[in-house]
This record gives sequence, C-alpha cells and structure tokens, in this order.
Amino acid sequence: MSDLQISLLVIGVVVVGGVYLFNWVQERKLRRKLEQAFGPEHDDVLLETAPPVPSLSPAVDRRIEPQLEPAEKLRVAAPDDIPDAALPEPEQRPIAALPDASTSAPGLDPAIDFIARIDADAPISDALLGELLRKIAVCGKPVRSVGFDTEAGQWEDLGRAGGGRYARLCLALQLVNRTGPVDPAQLAAFCDAIKSCAGKMSAAVTLPDTREALSLAGELDGFCAEVDVAIGINIVAPAAGAFSGTKIRALAEAAGFKLEPEGVFHYRNDERQTLFTLDNHEPAPFIPEQIKSLSTTGITLLLDVPRVADGQKALDRMFEIGRSFAQTLGGRLVDDNRVALTEPGIAKIRRQLDTIHATMEAHGTHAGSERALRLFS
Repeated sequence: MSDLQISLLVIGVVVVGGVYLFNWVQERKLRRKLEQAFGPEHDDVLLETAPPVPSLSPAVDRRIEPQLEPAEKLRVAAPDDIPDAALPEPEQRPIAALPDASTSAPGLDPAIDFIARIDADAPISDALLGELLRKIAVCGKPVRSVGFDTEAGQWEDLGRAGGGRYARLCLALQLVNRTGPVDPAQLAAFCDAIKSCAGKMSAAVTLPDTREALSLAGELDGFCAEVDVAIGINIVAPAAGAFSGTKIRALAEAAGFKLEPEGVFHYRNDERQTLFTLDNHEPAPFIPEQIKSLSTTGITLLLDVPRVADGQKALDRMFEIGRSFAQTLGGRLVDDNRVALTEPGIAKIRRQLDTIHATMEAHGTHAGSERALRLFS
C-alpha cells in the first residue's frame, strides 16, 4: 500500500470519528434539554408486562353457547350418545365475591361485578359525568353506574344528564358474559377512566384488587362453561317433503309464539321472558316479508338452560308443542342425529337438566335469575 493510500485511509477514519463524536455531543445536549423541560425519564407503560391471565379450566374449551343466529344454531348431542357422567357433579362451593364498594347500591352484584367507588366533596358536573360514562362504556364489557342523590337520600341509575346531583358514584364492570372473561386491558381501561375523571375533581377512588378480579373472572368463566347448555329438538319433514312457511307461522302463533325481528319465534311467559324458541333448521331465518314463499325441511325448538327459571316445566311445554307440531305437519320429532326421540332419551335429557340446575345452585346462581341473565348474555 502506498503512502498516499495510507494517508487517505487515516483521513477517512478521522473524518468518520469526528462526525460520530459531533453527533454524540449534540445528542447529549438535546437529552439534557428534554430532561429539564419534561423531568426525568419514565418507563414506557406500553412496554410493561400485563398481569398474567389466570389459566381456565378445560371446561372452557367445550363451552356450548346457544346462538340465535339461524346459521349457527347449537344443539345438545343425541341423548343416547351422552353418558350420564358427561356433566360434572355439582361442586358445593360458592364462587368467591370481590369486596363490595357499596353494599346498598342497587343493581350491582359483587359476585360478578368489579365495583369502583368515587367520593367527591361536591356534586359532579354534567360534563365530567358524561365523559366518565362514555369512557367506561367502551371498555369491552357491560357496565352499570349508580349515583347517590343526597336530596332524595337514595341510589339512582345514572343517566347521561344526571350531573350536578351526585357526589358519590358506584361504577361496575361485569367480569364475565358469553363472550368470555374480562381481560387485563379491559379492566385497566375501566380503572384508568375512573381515576382520570376522579383526578379532575380531586375525588377519592376506591378500587378492588385487579389481580383478584381477574382470578375471579377466570373462575366464573369456568363455571359458566360447565352449565352453558341448550336443549334442542327438531321436527323434520318426510323424505323429499318440506314444510311451508305460512303453515309454520300459523301453528307457531296459535301455540303462543311471536315472531321477533331477528327471524326467530319466541315463546314467552307472562313476564315476557323467553322460555324457548322456534327456528328454521335451515340457514334462512323466518323473515316476515319472506315467510310466505319459504319452505324448509325442518324446524328446531331450543331451550337456553341457564336463562330459564323453571326449566323442567318449560321443557315439558316444549316437548308438548314439538309432538303437536310433528303430528300436524306430518313430520318426525328427532334429535340432532335425526334419531327419533324416545321416552328413555327424554328421561336422560331431564336428568341432565337437573344436574345443570344443581351445579348452578351450588355456585349461588339460580337459572333464570338476574345474575344468570347477565352472565349468559
């Protein structure tokens, strides 16, 4: 290598080193200015590790969630295919509840709700209350909110324009529903919304332990998976035959069903609670404008077990209607394997229903109760 080449190499190294040194000095000056302006560096909360989600029991993987969408109806398996031991024996242990932020606030259930409380020195303004309700409404789970009206001396459901009347609030995030348990991000968003709004009015905030809440949510979800079952029976047309939509509608309405907007007939009790439904066995729903031209090879009666209080009575009525429809339409009453429903098969279904009810009772949740309707929604 010649002297010229060596000189050029040395000059290049010096230039590159000078540029690097200059950039390093400028970066240090900029960092000092930023620290003076904004304070010392903080950890990036977006990079923090979220609390681990409790592992759920294997029952969650076999959850049966009745859907009313006509394309995805779920049924129970054929009675003869289900052993008596298929459903777990009820465990005589109630699910633990979170500490209640308020024992007197109506409509809140510490067994299934994460309940936060805000105590302010003065009534909360309309604007701030509206902001709070909007933020918690998008946390991904159902929420309930109540405020204590000092003048009336009672708790009231919060409306969008209830500001100026409440200095004490209770806000509840439901831990579980049919979409699954609350996750750490949803719970964190709920807590952050409450703390943020409370900070704007210097109010005191009371929050249960979030890790305990996530653990309870996992336990609740496992319980729901054990009992979330639908009992379905089918009425099928003979080979190469079909039922007309107009005849189905006439039979259904005569029996007490009402066609709802989603295209499913509902059979309700005197309190307007659905006991069971009548749906098309094929994908097409019973749309009122199309039912005259509709024909189908079968229909399905479906009982959503956790949501019906007197399940055995509703089941009796559903079987009674099913037999009547099968006789009038000239069809057969069968299970999902198209096997005729026999008395032994029906007796097995009844035993399964009793087992599910016993499991729910053991966990402090009665079928058809307010708590059950919230959990299985």
